Amino acid sequence: MTSSDTLHRVEKACAQLHRDGQPVTFIAVANLTGLGRTTLYRSATLRAIIEENRRRAATNGTLTGLLDEIRNLHTALEAVAARVRRHEEQLRRLTTRVS
Repeated sequence: MTSSDTLHRVEKACAQLHRDGQPVTFIAVANLTGLGRTTLYRSATLRAIIEENRRRAATNGTLTGLLDEIRNLHTALEAVAARVRRHEEQLRRLTTRVS
């Protein structure tokens, strides 16, 4: 499991690279975060963050890129909504048990 501090460092490094107009690469992120490239590659979460930032940089500002972003946000929103529904159901069951 990846710590929230490590996730934040990787996201911050990707954002900095975007701001500076630099390509988002595993080497660049490793240099900025002080993490090893192996760590970045082995962690599915960290790898996904870097790859997503690389994809965004490549399609930034294009209609295709914007459509992809909207689709991704829609998918993420659906996943959050499903999770909220599951939690609400759990709360209902727990409330029923207590009553």
